[in-house]
Amino acid sequence: MFDAKPFLKTMPGLPGVYRMINAQDEVIYVGKAKDLKKRVSSYFIKNLPSPRTRMMVSQIARIETTVTRSEAEALLLEHNLIRGLMPRYNVLFRDDKSYPYIVLTGDTFPRLAFHRGTQRKGHDYFGPFPNAVAVRESIQLLQKVFRLRTCEDTVFANRSRPCLQYQIARCTAPCVDYISAENYRSDVHHASLFLRGQEQQVMDELSDKMMQAAEQQQYETAALFRDRMQSLRQVQARQFVSDFGVNDAHVIACAELQGQFCVNLVMVRGGRHLGDKSFFPKNADGADMESTLEAFLEQHYLAQAIPPLIVLGVVIETEALEEVFSTQAGRRIRINCKSIGDKRVWLKMAETNAELALQQRASQHGSQQQRLQALREALELSATTERIECFDISHTMGEATVASCVVFDKGAMQNSEYRRYNITGITPGDDYAAMRDALTRRYKKIAGGEGKLPDLVFIDGGKGQLGVAVEVMREVGLPDILLVGIAKGEERKPGLEQLFFPERSDGISLKKDHPGLHLLQQIRDEAHRFAITGHRARRGKARLQSSLEEIDGVGAKRRQRLLLRFGGLDGVRNASVDELAQVEGISSALAEKIYQQLH
Repeated sequence: MFDAKPFLKTMPGLPGVYRMINAQDEVIYVGKAKDLKKRVSSYFIKNLPSPRTRMMVSQIARIETTVTRSEAEALLLEHNLIRGLMPRYNVLFRDDKSYPYIVLTGDTFPRLAFHRGTQRKGHDYFGPFPNAVAVRESIQLLQKVFRLRTCEDTVFANRSRPCLQYQIARCTAPCVDYISAENYRSDVHHASLFLRGQEQQVMDELSDKMMQAAEQQQYETAALFRDRMQSLRQVQARQFVSDFGVNDAHVIACAELQGQFCVNLVMVRGGRHLGDKSFFPKNADGADMESTLEAFLEQHYLAQAIPPLIVLGVVIETEALEEVFSTQAGRRIRINCKSIGDKRVWLKMAETNAELALQQRASQHGSQQQRLQALREALELSATTERIECFDISHTMGEATVASCVVFDKGAMQNSEYRRYNITGITPGDDYAAMRDALTRRYKKIAGGEGKLPDLVFIDGGKGQLGVAVEVMREVGLPDILLVGIAKGEERKPGLEQLFFPERSDGISLKKDHPGLHLLQQIRDEAHRFAITGHRARRGKARLQSSLEEIDGVGAKRRQRLLLRFGGLDGVRNASVDELAQVEGISSALAEKIYQQLH
């Protein structure tokens, strides 16, 4: 046990960060404090109320502290340490994908586009949105109402006639000067106002323009503005509209079910519900709602755009958070823990969403556990069989071979543990060699102590692939891992799979409605999906890089002219035969040949 008394005597009563470290020199917890001495001392009182805290304290070998100038600075340092160290007893929220945005580019004729990732100067970004579907729906709506271009710059710069978007009234064809730069800027301005939640200002401006056009007897133009106003009214009628007094707000609720937590984030912009997203923390066993919600705020918003108002369903200390968030955003950020009126309506919605997400997760987990138990019984597996890995190979006639490994553990697919292996140095199309390469690379590391040992490994293939797997496991020193080959069966129809074991010459089959077979199919199909996705990406990249070089009659000079004219390979691929033939040195016959080769 860690002797805390001499350590606590030297602790300062200053703000800072503390790190709990175990006997294996691993950081097991990182925390912040306004007063380090008071906060750390609270862990060493008798009769700690939380079993989770008692377990953590029993593992402490030493404590390290870092003094900061303020609690807000301690919060930033704590966030960085948690993100880098991923301590065992910190509640962790992981979301590897950045939120999607809508971008209006800074071009002369701005482009309306989907964006995810680093934001660049000169462009206007609107968001974040809870998911990609919300972004694409918004883009389709903006196209219908404001008719802004969405095409790539290489396509836009080389159009000689309007595209299909113009024909279906989704673009005003600025590429061929069917609209003036001034009128297009007006449409962009209205779209920008709409994205900021200022629909009424857009309606007022469109109404004024409609009246002016009517007075000048320009009835077609007036009808166009009238139609846009009607489209906007339809959008306004789609959802419940609230008045927060600000354009943007996030509403956050936390729910608990059987020791599991869910944080639901509802995004509101212009008083409209854009959508919600549920987060399930790791290492939250024994935690409470307050600490879970505080961990979410710290880990989520210190890496994301922050709205001016955050509404919470749990009362927590917000002073330091508001200070850090306001500094980061460059404007005042308010955190409201006592909601009334419309805020309470949104909060109730978020709480309901969190409860439903937990119920669905628990139901799915129970179903998966039943399937796993059925699979154990059918294959006569040990009751401790929990972690299953599955391998698959994907290629096109031996081109761009990729092997996949997916992991099922703790009653669910573990996406973060999936791995792909690019296979090189083998005879194209040799699935046995590809399987040997992937298995060797993975289990040689595991045998050396890197990674977790699986209880069961599925090999997507028949006796041949299974034989290769048996040889590899012997070579790397893991002969005791249970291996099962999955053959597709006649006509490759689901439900006709045969399972092969190393020590048996004949395969076995499970009934089509067997729960264990359903789990096996789920894992096998996920391995196939993951492999073929990686293969297509690798194949597409390889073909794109070499596509022009492989076309007879297209030498270095013609390649250079094509790339300069269309702004890159994507532009060449998107060009029509007529557009290709306009390039110097490209005849109609060669243009046709290039087009066919690229498609």
